[in-house]
Amino acid sequence: MKHYFFSALLITIACLRAGAVEIIHGPYLQNMEKDRVTIVWVTDQPTVGWVETAPDDGSVFYEVPRPRYFDAPTGVKETARIHSVTLTGLTPNTTYRYRVYAREVLEHKGNYVTYGHTKATSPYQVLTFRTPDPSGEKVNFAVVNDIHGDNEKLTDLIGQCDAAATDFFIFNGDMVSVSETEEQIFSGFMDKAVELFATAVPMYYARGNHETRGAMATHFKEYFSPGADHIYYTFRQGPVFFIMLDGGEDKPDTDIEYYDITDYDTYRRDEAAWLSEVVNSEEYRNAPYKVVICHMPPDIGWYGSCQVLEKFAPVLNEAKPDIMLCGHYHSHDIRKAGTAVKFPIIINDNKSVIKATADAAGLKFSITGRDGKETAHFEIKK
Repeated sequence: MKHYFFSALLITIACLRAGAVEIIHGPYLQNMEKDRVTIVWVTDQPTVGWVETAPDDGSVFYEVPRPRYFDAPTGVKETARIHSVTLTGLTPNTTYRYRVYAREVLEHKGNYVTYGHTKATSPYQVLTFRTPDPSGEKVNFAVVNDIHGDNEKLTDLIGQCDAAATDFFIFNGDMVSVSETEEQIFSGFMDKAVELFATAVPMYYARGNHETRGAMATHFKEYFSPGADHIYYTFRQGPVFFIMLDGGEDKPDTDIEYYDITDYDTYRRDEAAWLSEVVNSEEYRNAPYKVVICHMPPDIGWYGSCQVLEKFAPVLNEAKPDIMLCGHYHSHDIRKAGTAVKFPIIINDNKSVIKATADAAGLKFSITGRDGKETAHFEIKK
């Protein structure tokens, strides 16, 4: 009788706990390529997670069992709160429907696992994404930066774009002022991004110097660009080859503010070596346009910008990108190619969105404020 009582108590506790599991953040799209995409979501307690996909053919999601793609990078399903699943073997220029799932893990001892409740996004609120067309001759994208946790500003700036008709968005750093907790990341901008576009339109993130601060700094890649090898990476969309650089912090590693926790000198050195390989690749050389994204511009003055100038600019000067897009200064500037930096730079302020288009005619950039008025325009003709 005692054994039955305690078994019943454990079952009751498990049921009470199981009913509480929730997907609290996401899903959102990362690292999209012509034949793959990474989907990220977060739960409120440890779960195993998977994605189900279906073609956009008008069928009911429940018509047949849908393929499952598990968060199991080592062959064992991850028991975690943060899940990322990379779908591979996708057909280019194709729309897919998807759902994400989270199944609570109450206990895991040896080969025995006790599961709780399963939560999923609703099949009646269809989530979709479309893979890029590798032969596409046109791409349009938008860039925002230095939001510093201001959701109203983010809403206004994204609102200047037709999100459904935008191929992707770029967050060019300092989306928060400090990353002490997961909640700061999501309440600061990412929940709003999910609400506005990120379940269906991918976002690419170039880390700013403020994302390097706080206890969450070392966990950045668990949430953003988990499908890439580094926080710095490349991707191709339509006629444009993009290089996403990470400038690190804006002060020396020895500065008292960092409490001997940073080693960005070594990090940028290794990144520069990687950059040299990238710009010598066929993918880079054969792309009609090359666009570099970096939060801090190459410049004199503060240490971080000096390091971007010293470490990255010489490599890029030889590689001749069409343009670099930056932020950081909270003020707007368009710099023409010069002697130290032999390519143009658009430095976006903290209250504008860059709306960009690349096609056979060239690259066009419209800098638009929160009120919808264009404050500057820049073109590079083919």
